[in-house]
Amino acid sequence: MYRTVALTLTLATLTAGALRAQDAAKDAAKKAKLASALSSAPTSVTDQATIMDWDNTVLRPGTNGWTCFPDMPENTGTDPMCLDGPWVNWAHAWMTKTKPTYAKMGFGYMLAGSGAESNTDPYAKGPTPDNQWIDRNIPHIMVIVPDPAMLEGLSTDPNNGGPWVMWKGTPYVHIMVPTPEMAPHMPMRR
Repeated sequence: MYRTVALTLTLATLTAGALRAQDAAKDAAKKAKLASALSSAPTSVTDQATIMDWDNTVLRPGTNGWTCFPDMPENTGTDPMCLDGPWVNWAHAWMTKTKPTYAKMGFGYMLAGSGAESNTDPYAKGPTPDNQWIDRNIPHIMVIVPDPAMLEGLSTDPNNGGPWVMWKGTPYVHIMVPTPEMAPHMPMRR
């Protein structure tokens, strides 16, 4: 009987220790995802934003209409982002390969930059001779407009030194506005 009780207590202690270690690992992963998401935009946006993981798990509820996501684990590079309502609609459509349905201008922040990607093909997995592959990390703000005709005449050259139109001719067309690099979660100057 003594052996059974001792064995039971030992197993319970080991199980509790393993559960504490699992909880600590989950807490550390959540903190890393929060820090990643917060690095995507100025504090004026992130302080009250909803922080959501890519599996739709809410890591932190928010109140200002912005949704921030940590780095996409399956992508190369660093690409956390913070999106307003129209951009969340856009992102869902892009991820599900459907047409976005936003009806007003939208803004998104990727101030930590983004991974390598094509300027012409929203689903390219690597460079080709004709997809204008961008292989440098560019911190930026993104802008979508409800009528792509509004973008006519804007540059599509990512090397022009200023804003450019990305993914022209697709339902996912948007303006990329390069920004200076910012320290993570740095407040914007007034």
